[in-house]
Amino acid sequence: MNITLHDVTKNYNLDEYTTITPIRNLSLSIEPDDIKIIIGRSGSGKTTLLNLAAGLVKPSSGEILVDGVSYNKMTDRQLSALRSRKIGFIFQFPSLLPSLTILENVIMPTNFSQNQDKQDFHKRAKDLLDLVGLTERMGVYPKQLSAGEQKRAVIARSLINRPEIILADEPTSDLDELTEKEIMALLREIHHSGVSFVIVTHSLQLLPYSTQAFKMEKSTLHELKHTTEITDKITSRGHRIYAGDG
Repeated sequence: MNITLHDVTKNYNLDEYTTITPIRNLSLSIEPDDIKIIIGRSGSGKTTLLNLAAGLVKPSSGEILVDGVSYNKMTDRQLSALRSRKIGFIFQFPSLLPSLTILENVIMPTNFSQNQDKQDFHKRAKDLLDLVGLTERMGVYPKQLSAGEQKRAVIARSLINRPEIILADEPTSDLDELTEKEIMALLREIHHSGVSFVIVTHSLQLLPYSTQAFKMEKSTLHELKHTTEITDKITSRGHRIYAGDG
């Protein structure tokens, strides 16, 4: 599956006098086998970009297409079906329902699907929890998991409907460096199974995992051509650094 944003601008009118433009004249093509990583400060428009790619918000101008078909020509029902069947989400905050077990949380998105046996989903959820290393934790509740384990559960949930693209918003935020590396290694393993990723983050530490990297600045994207230099900078400092650091 391919998602293309062509010359997209998104405005928000805060009141009759104030308009903000988090996305301006932005173009991006999300291709199969991608791990696109986009770095930028908080408030730079990264999350808005993901919401546009998912069809959760409409652009003020420009066009977004999936496999050549414009989102503008799709009904809300068709867009919802697209998100349910083809796009997975990893949110910045785990958003696991506290009253459900981890297994039940992973299965939850299948409630919107009518095309498969629920027993198949139950087995797939168990297989996914095994993939992310939570086989022994599937019966517990979110509050009983560490931050890293919660991220793993969210990754499993994002895969339950066999998406072709996963949109990830700060998937390693608030994690220690070792756990961050474990999560990114897991995402790369999933990518090798045929899933594309668009990851937005403020951490330069994630850039070495990308197939293509960008910086979000002044409401648009600038491709980073020399990620090796950035990687060397990270290694020489010996600690994580962030987009926008001097």
